[in-house]
Amino acid sequence: MKLDMRRLTGCVQHITGFVPLVIAALAVFEVCAEDAALILRPESWPRVERAVAPDPALEAHAAELLARMSIKEKVGQLVQAEIQQVRPRDVKNYHLGSVLSGGGSWPGRRALASIEDWRELSNAFYEASVDTGNGRVGVPVLWGIDAVHGMNNLVGATLFPHNIGLGAANNEVLMQRIGEITAKETSAVGIDWTFAPTLAVARDDRWGRTYESYSEDPQIVAKLGAALVRGLQGAEPQTRFSAGRVLATAKHFIGDGGTVNGRDQGDTFVDERTLREVHGAGYYATLSEGVHTIMASFSSWRGFKLHGNKYLLTTVLKEHMGFDGFVVGDWNGHGQLSGCSNDSCPAAINAGIDMIMVPDDWKSFIGNTLVQVKDGRISESRIDDAVMRILRVKLRSGLFEKREKPLPKSEWIGHADHRQVARQAARESLVLLKAEDGVLPIIGNARVLVAGAGADDIAKATGGWTITWQGRDNPREHYLGATSILEGLQAAVQASGGSVIHEPRAKGDAEADVAILVFGESPYAEYEGDREHLVFAEHSPEPVEILERLQQRGIPVVSVFLSGRPMIVQRELELSKGFVAAWLPGSEGGAIADLLIGDASGAPRFEFEGKLSFSWPANAAQVRLNRDDDIYVPLFPVGYGLTYANLR
Repeated sequence: MKLDMRRLTGCVQHITGFVPLVIAALAVFEVCAEDAALILRPESWPRVERAVAPDPALEAHAAELLARMSIKEKVGQLVQAEIQQVRPRDVKNYHLGSVLSGGGSWPGRRALASIEDWRELSNAFYEASVDTGNGRVGVPVLWGIDAVHGMNNLVGATLFPHNIGLGAANNEVLMQRIGEITAKETSAVGIDWTFAPTLAVARDDRWGRTYESYSEDPQIVAKLGAALVRGLQGAEPQTRFSAGRVLATAKHFIGDGGTVNGRDQGDTFVDERTLREVHGAGYYATLSEGVHTIMASFSSWRGFKLHGNKYLLTTVLKEHMGFDGFVVGDWNGHGQLSGCSNDSCPAAINAGIDMIMVPDDWKSFIGNTLVQVKDGRISESRIDDAVMRILRVKLRSGLFEKREKPLPKSEWIGHADHRQVARQAARESLVLLKAEDGVLPIIGNARVLVAGAGADDIAKATGGWTITWQGRDNPREHYLGATSILEGLQAAVQASGGSVIHEPRAKGDAEADVAILVFGESPYAEYEGDREHLVFAEHSPEPVEILERLQQRGIPVVSVFLSGRPMIVQRELELSKGFVAAWLPGSEGGAIADLLIGDASGAPRFEFEGKLSFSWPANAAQVRLNRDDDIYVPLFPVGYGLTYANLR
């Protein structure tokens, strides 16, 4: 391969950032030296046998539609606009292929929009898209959304634990059921497509999206990602989805969990083998399950943004691995490419992005793309390939027959049966890290003091991507039907004849047999969650102060830690008789009580089943800690988790 000065520039930038760390600098230099003579090997990537075989009749139908489309109709199919920036008549007039709801985007900009509001807007978009007046082909529009732990934009929907907790549960049967419920509640409002599962293999827990990763172990990511796709799209290979199913998206292709210093949208500076074997595992599994769409990553591989990486998007993914669905870009990700802007980017289309997510500037993007096709910067054959892929997926999903498929009943949104599954998922995700002196389980008729900012704060339990993008600033009424951890504890203790004293900062003088302290990270999403270090007390010192006050009062404490990643909590562990990693358990706070509160005799009502799917660091230097490290000395290793059975 020819020496590429852009690669060497990227290498110099990496080395400069590591000047204080000589060993890391030498390691990067070694990679950069290799990079100067890098030989790409597409044949080293696996070929994937797809669950859905090509359908000649469907292919002929797609080709016939394509042949009748004008260049304006074709280019329109490549564009995805945000619902706040587009009206149904725009979908018709500009032939848009897709619309999306970003985090915190609802019909009429109202968080409390009704289910009927969602359905009416979905129907309006669809009817506009299939209008065949004035010679239009009338290709139906797809509506996509980040339903990443349930239909999380919708007030009243069931909210499951985030992926890090589901990785600790590591139950693929449960994972498939979660997919089925998410699909039913999402499709019930008329939405056809979710941007899930996230298949990142997070390798540096400072990354703000660590909680969107199932595990640092690629095999856990592959197993659970595949199970979610089965649940979302249907367990049986098919070319038409039944009612209550939605398209899944494998994201973010590829390597987003491996960036230098855990920087969101950063550079994954690894060799091709590591990219393939560590970061590729989830894609092989979900492609085998028939996932129809893949989202490109904001991040780079060795200095090259994925949105412009033709080698990975086209040569590897489409040509070698045989992916015949379509690749969608991320939120203005194309605009980060050299020579591009949010409203113009032939490089992304030429590299292999088939559908461009251009939330705001979509009108000018369409106009610019038409000019670029006319002057040859984008070939019409590349446009045809992208549109053919989009049509193939729309036909496979049954989108053309959407009118004929009844929507799931609105009563299923947040249904009690769904919430029970979410409660089971939260229960199985909890990992018991410490239990001393018989503090657990807590006898049901005890006097229980509940403290900590997380006890009655559902936002801390549900995290980012909940109602709003960051998951913050949501009033209590936005968590319709949800149960806080405090409410779950009160119900369990009172049912057994005990009592609960709520002292958020433990500054009272009430007597108690035991205390439960619920604390953790405040909600965040994406780059807003990036951290320089993982020492929790430096972000929030109050929990240690509460623990010290409770110790002075002679009350033993069980700590429940809410977080999107393992963190340095040594002092908190030392001051606690029991310690539970609860991750971001979702809307069903009663799950914590299920495990902590025993019956009236003190026997456990449920067993701890969660096991760490991420290594827990022993010191502040262990920000990048994975069990395949040459030197591996965690505080708690992957797979660790106590049970009541092994405490006896």
